[in-house]
Amino acid sequence: MKYVAMIYGNQAKWDAFPAEAWPEAIARQEAFNRKYRESGELLGAYGLADAAAAQLVRRRDGAPVVTDGPYLETKEYIASFCLLDCESLERAQQIAADMPFADAEPVELWPVLHESAADA
Repeated sequence: MKYVAMIYGNQAKWDAFPAEAWPEAIARQEAFNRKYRESGELLGAYGLADAAAAQLVRRRDGAPVVTDGPYLETKEYIASFCLLDCESLERAQQIAADMPFADAEPVELWPVLHESAADA
C-alpha cells in the first residue's frame, strides 16, 4: 500500500532554525532517504519551497487564473512529503516516526487510495 507522509512547517520555525544546523539536518534527511530507498519503501522525497513561492491555480472560462498563495491566513504549510510503499500501515507508521524531524513535528500519514501511473 502506498502512503504520503507530510511534514508541516511555518516561516517562523524555519527562521528560528540556526543556519549552522542546516548541513546536519540535510545530512540526516539524506541518510533517511538513502536507507528507505535501498529498502524499496521510499519512492520519492520532496522538499518544498517557502510558502511565499506557492501559487493558487484555478480555471476560469477554460484558462488558468493564477494568484499568489497559499491563503494569507495560512500559518503552516506542507514543507516536505515522501511517497512510501509499505507492506502495512504499521510499517508506514514506523518509517514516518523515523523521519528526521518527527521528534519535533508530527508527520501526517495519508493512505493513497488511487494511483494513475505516470508511465502508463
